[in-house]
Amino acid sequence: MGLLDGLGNVLGDVMSGKQVDFLAVAGQIFNNVGGMNGILAQLEQAGLGDQVKSWIGTGSNMPISADQIKSALSSEQLQQIAQRFGIDIDQLAPLLAQHLPQAVDQASPDGVLPSS
Repeated sequence: MGLLDGLGNVLGDVMSGKQVDFLAVAGQIFNNVGGMNGILAQLEQAGLGDQVKSWIGTGSNMPISADQIKSALSSEQLQQIAQRFGIDIDQLAPLLAQHLPQAVDQASPDGVLPSS
């Protein structure tokens, strides 16, 4: 299962009642920063390398906060993602903080990040 599949599943569950093609939207957004590797590199550059490594590794996942998401991703990226999903921008960072670690973990079940 890829990152976008996992993230799409969990966000789809969270946003119950809304029919959103998360995979198409997230794929387009994440491609703007180089896909899965790009978004994770952006988080690492923001000082969140330990968290990212824990999600890819086989151990437990370190948490990330909504504030850390907001500081790692540009406000333009966050606004664009929120608009595409039809959710309030204030909901986006907490949702990503809650579900991104699990999605990355599911995309790397053997502790290895798949090639983009």
